[in-house]
Amino acid sequence: MEIKVPELAESITEGTVASWLKQPGDQVEKGEAIVELETDKVNIEVPSDEAGILSEVMAAEGETVRVGETIAIITAGGEAAQPTEAAPAPEQKETPVAQEPKKEQPAAVAATEATSRADRPIASPAARKMAREKGIDLAQVATQDPLGRIRVQDVATFEVAPREQAKAPQAPAPQAAPPAVAPGKPEERIKMSRRRKTIANRLVEVQQTAAMLTTFNEIDMSAVMSLRKRRQEKFVKDNEVKLGFMSFFTKAAVAALKKMPYLNAEIQGDEIVLKKFYDIGIAVSAPDGLVVPVVRDADKKNFGEIEKDIINLAVKARDNKLGLSDLTGGTFTITNGGTFGSLMSTPILNGPQVAILGMHAINLRPIAIDAERMENRPMMYVALSYDHRIVDGKEAVTFLKHIKDLLEDPESLIFEA
Repeated sequence: MEIKVPELAESITEGTVASWLKQPGDQVEKGEAIVELETDKVNIEVPSDEAGILSEVMAAEGETVRVGETIAIITAGGEAAQPTEAAPAPEQKETPVAQEPKKEQPAAVAATEATSRADRPIASPAARKMAREKGIDLAQVATQDPLGRIRVQDVATFEVAPREQAKAPQAPAPQAAPPAVAPGKPEERIKMSRRRKTIANRLVEVQQTAAMLTTFNEIDMSAVMSLRKRRQEKFVKDNEVKLGFMSFFTKAAVAALKKMPYLNAEIQGDEIVLKKFYDIGIAVSAPDGLVVPVVRDADKKNFGEIEKDIINLAVKARDNKLGLSDLTGGTFTITNGGTFGSLMSTPILNGPQVAILGMHAINLRPIAIDAERMENRPMMYVALSYDHRIVDGKEAVTFLKHIKDLLEDPESLIFEA
């Protein structure tokens, strides 16, 4: 049975083999995951539809594979043992072919095909990758493995002899000299993951296509902090999660979006699509970079439900368990650089959305209460980046001012959100 790359998502046509969870020769149960694929957005485990033995791995870790491509072969029952024993068959090629061409020829041809097919499957993914990079035909590589599996060291050893002679003409490689310019200066080259490349490309694309502008304001967080302190114990008892700041900002953003609908929109060709629903993306730091899972229908959820959703999505992001459905379809994004101590920043749009709200660290700052009084208040700078193609400055400033007003009088969220 062939294991093929499954349909990943409407916009995703390829992925990268992140890791093989099973190795050639391993027993596989029906429904058991055998390989993990990394896509532009999430990692996906591909299961086997049948029980059997993994007899062939056709893509090395780190290799790019397309939807529908065969990446492994599962052999039912114990049939996998046959190609394994057939691996040392190269010695039999010469005898039958020379002695009895009439009857043995078809068998020899079949044996040759079986042998060449068996040689490839028995190679480890790492050996395949090295062979591809060095331009080596695996069928020519001898192995000392009793099961006939070609290993990395077999490929490396095979390469030594040809390369030894090629060393003389290879001398004109002074282009590898740059490291000598700074002796004793250590450096490390790390290949970008598929997700990191996607993040990089999308951020650059947004900056090149959108007329991005950022407006700022500051919020006195005294009222929100006081409310949290007073209600925290009961909130935890009722919802089994803590009352954080994100639910306040999510509710305030929804209320402001209802008043300024062009910030809850996107551009499609020469049309503006106004979204009549409020799926709020919450930027979360994950091991492979920033991801933006979505809190669905935030306008219909209470504070407890929003806090639970955010916690669940954050845990899934850190465990690399987010699904494509968790990441698609957001209409507006909130990012909180304050968790890392950021005082102020200009967040980049999460295309195709046209606005993103940036939260920052809360710090005590002296604030003029009136002409004669100053007080230290917990203040937060907030930033709103927006696409000036469809959002005017007046709307953006009004939007951010409305969020400020709501959070400085959080009881008003009961009526507006």
